[in-house]
Amino acid sequence: EKSQDEVEEMTGRGVDFKGGSKLLAVIGDEDTCTGFLLGGIGEMNAKRQPNFLVVDKDTAVSEIEDSFRSFLSRADIAIIMINQNIAEMIRHLIDGHDKPIPAVLEIPSKDHPYDPTKDSILRRAKGMFNADDFR
Repeated sequence: EKSQDEVEEMTGRGVDFKGGSKLLAVIGDEDTCTGFLLGGIGEMNAKRQPNFLVVDKDTAVSEIEDSFRSFLSRADIAIIMINQNIAEMIRHLIDGHDKPIPAVLEIPSKDHPYDPTKDSILRRAKGMFNADDFR
């Protein structure tokens, strides 16, 4: 019989950080969230709050903003993955996030390909380096 730590290591659940395991959070369309949930990322914290938000055409921008803020404030979340088209709706919040943890990663969805010119985190990272640094 495997210990809980061995199970988490095998399933990829619970990234190990100082102070214990951290979770992945997802804000995405139904297909994106379903894929990650089938991959085993679904969790509820002690307050019964899930670590994902399924966004559809009827989801209010304020609900997306509230969920993003909630994920930012949760100590158990290390990475927030968000569909790039949804990130565009709350760009002001994403641009204002400057801490390394939780990291915010913009990902493509089935209907919206990834556009690196819209990714504010990638733009910020590119601004940290100079072409001469790589010669």
